[in-house]
Amino acid sequence: QLQAYGGGLVQTGGSLRVSCAASGGTFRTYTVGWFRQAPGRTREFVAAIRVSSGSTSYSDSVKGRFTITRANDRSTVSLQMTNLKPEDTAVYYCAATRTGIMSTMAVADSYGYWGQGTLVTVSS
Repeated sequence: QLQAYGGGLVQTGGSLRVSCAASGGTFRTYTVGWFRQAPGRTREFVAAIRVSSGSTSYSDSVKGRFTITRANDRSTVSLQMTNLKPEDTAVYYCAATRTGIMSTMAVADSYGYWGQGTLVTVSS
């Protein structure tokens, strides 16, 4: 079970960190991704990390602003978001899969486990 937390309200240009915890275990053998869904829009890929190797992938819209990391004990994956823009406003979901093929990590159907989402609101 995944638990996403850390969302909130921030002004344009600000920073926020959202995290995803693995209940009762670790992400050691998983790839963890972050997706987001804004009102009236489809869910979109944000970033992913292969926890065992540290390999990462980002969408073009967040590259250079967001950083996905893993905790040393591999129990948590976090998304550090900087220089936030109003268009980053969305519910952010974490997801996990045992698949390690990074080229498929931007596809939501690649993930079998999903957290409940945490709301990030960026005010203009």
